[in-house]
Amino acid sequence: QVQLVESGGGLVQAGGSLRLSCTASGLSFNNYAMGWFRQAPGKEREFVAAISLRGSNTFYDDSVKGRFTISRDNTKNTVYLQMNSLKPEDTAVYFCAADYYGSSEYKQVKSYDYWGQGTQVSVSS
Repeated sequence: QVQLVESGGGLVQAGGSLRLSCTASGLSFNNYAMGWFRQAPGKEREFVAAISLRGSNTFYDDSVKGRFTISRDNTKNTVYLQMNSLKPEDTAVYFCAADYYGSSEYKQVKSYDYWGQGTQVSVSS
């Protein structure tokens, strides 16, 4: 069965950095666009970043542009989210997701076929 497993979350001070990883199994990773979403307590899940099948195109929410970088290594079936200059408002559970062949609706939760279980990121002020 398909599994997406996130890792790399934790507690960090404002201004610090974290690198999230998401490793996929049970699917042809090369055929999936990948996305990162986050969900804070009491809020809806929101788009953070997405990357195309080969990694040639990346997309970011305005709130993280210039601070976060999404990348992928198709030889390792892994997508990454490098998060720099973290702010307390970045605190959330971060989820990776897989979208078969991708779409223009990459910001929409409903576009994604598979989801990981999430990893907690907490940023203290």
